[in-house]
Amino acid sequence: MTSTPGAAGCPAHTSGGLLPLSATTMTREPEKVLQRLRQDWGSVAQVELEPGVPAWLVIGYREILTVARRENLYSRDARNWRLFQDGTVPPDSALGPMMFYRPNVIGADGAEHRRLRRPLDDGVAAIDQRRMRRAVEALCTRLVSRFVERGHAELVGEYATVIPSLALADLFGFDAGESDELVSSLRALFGSAEDALEGNRRFERLLRRVVQDRATAPADDLTTRLLQHPDLRDEEEVVQSMAILLSVSQEATSDWISQSLRVMLTDSRFVGRMRGGRLGVDDALDEVLWRTPPVSNVPARYALADTELAGRMIKKGDALILGVAGANQDPAVLGDGSAQEQGNRAHLAWSAGPHACPARTPARLIAHTAVKTVLHMLPDIRLTIPAEEIPLHFSPWMYGPKSLPVSFTPRS
Repeated sequence: MTSTPGAAGCPAHTSGGLLPLSATTMTREPEKVLQRLRQDWGSVAQVELEPGVPAWLVIGYREILTVARRENLYSRDARNWRLFQDGTVPPDSALGPMMFYRPNVIGADGAEHRRLRRPLDDGVAAIDQRRMRRAVEALCTRLVSRFVERGHAELVGEYATVIPSLALADLFGFDAGESDELVSSLRALFGSAEDALEGNRRFERLLRRVVQDRATAPADDLTTRLLQHPDLRDEEEVVQSMAILLSVSQEATSDWISQSLRVMLTDSRFVGRMRGGRLGVDDALDEVLWRTPPVSNVPARYALADTELAGRMIKKGDALILGVAGANQDPAVLGDGSAQEQGNRAHLAWSAGPHACPARTPARLIAHTAVKTVLHMLPDIRLTIPAEEIPLHFSPWMYGPKSLPVSFTPRS
């Protein structure tokens, strides 16, 4: 699912005439790509997930709310996907880890979804936020201390990616040494490339080990609470519930931290605040969620009947991707852009409807603490490459920098 960026930073169309979904994330100017899609298609555009596999990308704000809220018409159950049913998408497709059916809350609708959602909501609600904030602050301080004497660092690999994995590993009871494997397996899973299936297998292997350990030796952690929850019927449902919380929280929070640091270090509005001592961290966090949300494209809904959406005829079994990055820029909602004023959180970065992200509160706690801590400890931090040369990691679903090399005054 690769494409070649054009002169203006907009990836070229595929040979079949459709823009690949990855063109909306593998570009330095995603807003221009989405604007072009909107000009060509309107609020619902046809894109290509992989060669020969089309899908609808919903980039209208109101249209996403319609799809996300009407589960009687737009199902989360991927067994309704016509192109998988007819063999167009093979069982070993790299799209599988992100789009195929799983027996968990993501793959369910209605009463079954509500049953599987309750343990997630209860588990997140039970998190002691003060304790978690202290733990994340200590973790961030320890990580910065590892490179503070060097005077240089790479903030994605050495910091942003590590923080959520260690914080979440602690919440779920993973061994400290397993965090690296957790990160690498999830990065492969979300990449939807050749190693996606193997990444998914390694990820689930880690989860099953922790579940088996806690089944015999309960502890004060989220895995034990899920095992003891009355709405989860067996250990496999616990594994799948953990997969949802860990996968979305790790990747999205890591990219949220990385992107917010990028904004703070490159955008003149935030650089000025940082140098003046008013960091504006919450403003940067919200800026990212509005303009380049970490999960830019949310998979997927499947039409249960022929229907019409924004003038497009959606056939039964069609896949619809929620293009939340595009919807956040919908001129029908934004108008002159004032909807993005400070403090406005009406964006769709967390999705909407019954399947909205259950972990937004701990994710914000982790991201805010991570960004604030490193900027406070390294007040003269600066990027060592031009902003336009920051590399992006590959994923048709996620948007974020692959690395952020920085320098600062060394401290002992």
